[in-house]
Amino acid sequence: MADQKETDLDLNETLENTTSQYGEPEERERPLILLADDDAEIRKILRAHFESMDCDLIESADGAETLESIIVHRPNLVILDVMMPELSGWEICKYVRERDDAFSSVGIVMLTAIGPTNNELTSPLFGADDYIDKPFDFDELEFKVRKVLSERAEQ
Repeated sequence: MADQKETDLDLNETLENTTSQYGEPEERERPLILLADDDAEIRKILRAHFESMDCDLIESADGAETLESIIVHRPNLVILDVMMPELSGWEICKYVRERDDAFSSVGIVMLTAIGPTNNELTSPLFGADDYIDKPFDFDELEFKVRKVLSERAEQ
């Protein structure tokens, strides 16, 4: 794996040279939500639920694809699975929060099966705005998504 400085340079170059089809986060009429989970069935279920919200949805199936989507599109919110191939959700969350100047508009809700105690302790350490455990209740997830979108829009 390349060292951190090389990775940052490559990612910065990608960010500078790529324009998202969804426009800049602050100019969007509808929030853009990235559904990041390596389980296609979970992504399908999430998409089916959130299609009824007034938002645009994109998906990613592994950590590398998720990070690239965050860099290129700067979604308003990422529903981020912790255990994914390539990069974990924690690594992605840490990367985004360490570069808050570029990604301050990106909200993150961790989606995990690690249990509420571990989630409660770990999610804030990496800078997640909120978390929810699998299996999850859609009303609770939607409440958290709306809350984080609202909080990030006010920043």
